[in-house]
Amino acid sequence: MVEVRSFLFSSESVNEGHPDKLCDQVSDAVLDACLAADPLSKVACETATKDNMVMVFGEISTAANLDYETIVRNQVREIGFSSFVDDLSSVDSKGLSWETCEVLVRINKQSPDIAGGVHVGKDDMDVGAGDQGIMFGYASDETESCMPLTHLLANKLGKQLTDVRKDGSLWWLRPDGKTQVTIAYDQLADGSVVPTKIHTVLISTQHAEPLKAQRSKEQDGKDNRPAWTGPEEYAPSMAEMNNLIHDHVILKTLESITLKNGESALSIYNRDECHVHLNPSGKFIIGGPQGDAGLTGRKIIIDTYGGWGAHGGGAFSGKDPTKVDRSAAYACRWMAKSIVAAGLCKRALVQLSYAIGVAKPLSLFVETYGTEKEGLTAQAITDIVKLEFDCRPGALARDLQLREPKYNKTAAYCHFGRESYVDESGKKFFSWEDPVELKSKYGSVTASEVEEMVKANQEAILKKWVD
Repeated sequence: MVEVRSFLFSSESVNEGHPDKLCDQVSDAVLDACLAADPLSKVACETATKDNMVMVFGEISTAANLDYETIVRNQVREIGFSSFVDDLSSVDSKGLSWETCEVLVRINKQSPDIAGGVHVGKDDMDVGAGDQGIMFGYASDETESCMPLTHLLANKLGKQLTDVRKDGSLWWLRPDGKTQVTIAYDQLADGSVVPTKIHTVLISTQHAEPLKAQRSKEQDGKDNRPAWTGPEEYAPSMAEMNNLIHDHVILKTLESITLKNGESALSIYNRDECHVHLNPSGKFIIGGPQGDAGLTGRKIIIDTYGGWGAHGGGAFSGKDPTKVDRSAAYACRWMAKSIVAAGLCKRALVQLSYAIGVAKPLSLFVETYGTEKEGLTAQAITDIVKLEFDCRPGALARDLQLREPKYNKTAAYCHFGRESYVDESGKKFFSWEDPVELKSKYGSVTASEVEEMVKANQEAILKKWVD
């Protein structure tokens, strides 16, 4: 009999005002602007920021006529950076100003060598991968969204910090911030994992000057919030700030997450036993690019699974769907979530690999950690994936609607574990979070029956997968 293994696991996240995340959002704002005008745009846009400067650079081939400076300034304002004072002792500087920042643009066109090898003169289903690489996707049944709880909680804490800043309930918060969560787990004999206790919650968040900051000056209408016109308010003390963050951020976030037993994550939280660290360094007034330089793609683990599963290494933001670093990573999550949601296994890791200019993936690997449903094997589940999914770049762009301008929403608080939705214009966001319904077809089959299905559909499989 295999004993239950108990362990601690940690994941971290950053807010949309973190300099690296600001860069991801600017890069994806540029991508969206390209796709809105030209859905076949080829985009590889990077962003860098330090102090009161934002630079966009890379390779873009598009029919769109873009005003890069306006795109940058609008995104910086949307995040909430509206003031910069070139003095590290200033309590008024938020770390960047959308109005006065220097915007540098260094954009060239896509290399004709790449264009010729990847997409020029090719039909949609024959469009090759934009580069070589390996991509991973992960899913676990420990939460309703099939995300690991450590990372889901870390991201949702950051999003809640932003929400209470923008809605004014904790108006003295500023855009930059980081979160980190440690959770105690049991790994059961069947390979699945069950979170048992919230062990540690760490939040470091930028804020206005305690006891002195005035709401009318902090919320002056220059950022993404309306100007405050009510009675004057002053920022609370650090101790009161931390109490309010606990109640309005930690508790509210835990209430919003549903575990696989149907209870909220609050059910495994005990304030007296949890190690809660709120701004443990003391004050955090100077933030954003003034406190730290930022680059696109420097938070790839935050963008995926918080250290669970694996990561191929490629970043996402600023890349169009021919860049399989992004589109195939979405596909891997789509496949992993689909087989876990169908109950075919309780945990899944999916890997794909590609060659530049080649449409079909070079390899597919599915790891189920021994959690596969009785009667199935990891190989059978791999074969089910081959039967039901097509991971050629053109097929992914079609099936996940990836040529729509909807990437900026993915650039903060993780690309995965988010609810898919359709906006008023008909665009579907986070389409890879909608699992393919596999239970009715495969929920009661055996490995030998799957093998027969593969034999019967060999020709169709070889059209989209390498033998």
